[in-house]
Amino acid sequence: MSSYTRVALVTGANKGIGFAIARDLCREFPGDVLLTARDEARGRAAVQQLQAEGLSPRFHQLDIDDLQSIRALRDFLRKEYGGLNVLVNNAGIAFKTDDPTPFDIQAEMTVKTNFFATRNVCNELLPIVKPHGRVVNVSSSQGSQALENCSEDLQEKFRCETLTEEDLVDLMKKFVEDTKNEVHEREGWPSSAYGVSKLGVTVLSRILARRLEEKRKADRILLNACCPGWVKTDLGGAHASRKVEEGAETPVYLALLPPDATEPHGQLVCDKVVQNW
Repeated sequence: MSSYTRVALVTGANKGIGFAIARDLCREFPGDVLLTARDEARGRAAVQQLQAEGLSPRFHQLDIDDLQSIRALRDFLRKEYGGLNVLVNNAGIAFKTDDPTPFDIQAEMTVKTNFFATRNVCNELLPIVKPHGRVVNVSSSQGSQALENCSEDLQEKFRCETLTEEDLVDLMKKFVEDTKNEVHEREGWPSSAYGVSKLGVTVLSRILARRLEEKRKADRILLNACCPGWVKTDLGGAHASRKVEEGAETPVYLALLPPDATEPHGQLVCDKVVQNW
């Protein structure tokens, strides 16, 4: 296995925070950096931009909403690298606050991509992550905010240490169903589809980390969720307080945790500091 080149992969890396993460990893990661994007032309343009800066990322197409696309990437990683060393799940969507799309459609689409598609990437790629691998799920403090705005009953469920992945999936499906039936507020949900989707990502990260601890403890893989902060991107908008370079700092820090590190693991990390859950 050791004859393989090391490889780090960033999803949704053609712009914004994902692009900044890929750039930093090109500078600091000792191996290949795979920049992935749904749109091949945009992805290749991003690669060219980094090449113009003297960096050398590789490109691979990935649409996280498409299971076949995820599996094609998995097969490529297996064949080319014998697995994966670093996975940064950054791809995600958000509707603008003034978007006229009905709330239930926003909820369905946002949860589908940010939670379910990210979960699919984890389920397909975690089995090929090598010992001492690092997995970073880009979440958001809006997820923590959404948790605070949930009913006490829902808060208890999301915070439960024994919550299973199946339980979490049921909760996320219930949110979408409740918005369709226009009862989400009555059922204790906040009115932020993005917040709930990222709450799902944070809790999923805790569950997956626990599973790694149980099944692959000796491999010392560290998996965390992080909040990049409010960043000037297409998603964050022009009024955000941070530049993309600053938004990339914590994800890159988690991606490059030294091989002998034992923590953080299964945490939500903001500004390189573990957050209380």
